[in-house]
Amino acid sequence: MATEVQTPESETRRSAEAGAAQFPGWNSRRFNYYKPLGKRDLRQYQDVTVDVQPDPNRYLLQSWIISFADGTPAYHERWTRLESSDWHEFRDPNGEWERTIYMRESTLEKHVALATNNAKIEGVFEQYDPTWLKVLEQHVLASKHPEYWLGLEVFLQAQRDAVTNMINNAIAVNAMDKLRYAQDLALYGMDLAEGVPGFSEETSRKTWLEDPLWQPSRENVELLSASGDWGEQLFATNVVYEPLVAEPFRSSFIMQFAAVHGDYVTPTITGAAEWDYERHLHASQDLFGMLINDRQFGDHNRRVMTEWLQTWVPRSVAAIKQLQPIWSQPRVKQMTFTEAYARATARLQSILDGLGLQLPAGMEL
Repeated sequence: MATEVQTPESETRRSAEAGAAQFPGWNSRRFNYYKPLGKRDLRQYQDVTVDVQPDPNRYLLQSWIISFADGTPAYHERWTRLESSDWHEFRDPNGEWERTIYMRESTLEKHVALATNNAKIEGVFEQYDPTWLKVLEQHVLASKHPEYWLGLEVFLQAQRDAVTNMINNAIAVNAMDKLRYAQDLALYGMDLAEGVPGFSEETSRKTWLEDPLWQPSRENVELLSASGDWGEQLFATNVVYEPLVAEPFRSSFIMQFAAVHGDYVTPTITGAAEWDYERHLHASQDLFGMLINDRQFGDHNRRVMTEWLQTWVPRSVAAIKQLQPIWSQPRVKQMTFTEAYARATARLQSILDGLGLQLPAGMEL
């Protein structure tokens, strides 16, 4: 009886059969259907995110399996004015996926809980400077409302519409971080109301809805949620609103003023939000940088982002300038609004320089 001669080719054919004990790459713990990008420590992130969402442009032959009633596919490239020759090129530089998200959030919440519980035990809240307590009650706690709105109404919407699961994932984490910070402030307000006679957590809600100082900020974030373009929502928030409005309030007001008024708890909470923004800004810079440098659509994307700057920079400038009187309310003037605003505009310019973008002609900060 003839005996089959084993060759590398026949062995490969055999190994591809159903039930084979061995097959090409059988002993590898890494997927081989994509080309890995970035640092070695991002490999596991890529293994669990790349191509998890099927795409007609990659492997899905029958178009989208699920569509809306009018025939619109489950994900559509036309849901943003931005264009890309390969949306799947993006990788989150933070390497965020489910396990790392929960580990990081758990660590942050432990630090916040330790600081807050210690302050309650030692009666620290009642030792805060009275002028700072008033600012906390009215304005610091009011800032939880735009953070919550951005998380729930802007980023949550944007991550649903974004065109690949790698982008979805990065924006979804951005939404989660915003909601976590807003809830941390809400819980902090409850602790202050419990420990400080006369302190009301309801005051901040009225401030957000009625105080003229906050209305341009409120208008800004509500208009962000009204945009139907996920790319615009992400760009206008992380590239424009954050450095011009949210970050100055957190970094150049709360973080500068709290300690000199006897408050070490608020910076612990707010410092985590500052770290959040740094990470998400990095991811946004990678995404928009990829689009600006796209060989096929780079010029188009640059024009679109310049138009967005024309729309959103004036709104954010108006919002932060309206908040100026808050810098005068605490007893100790740790930093002037002029200094804070200069830092904010320099920050925006640095971000734009990194992307290779310029403010529209005639626009001054």
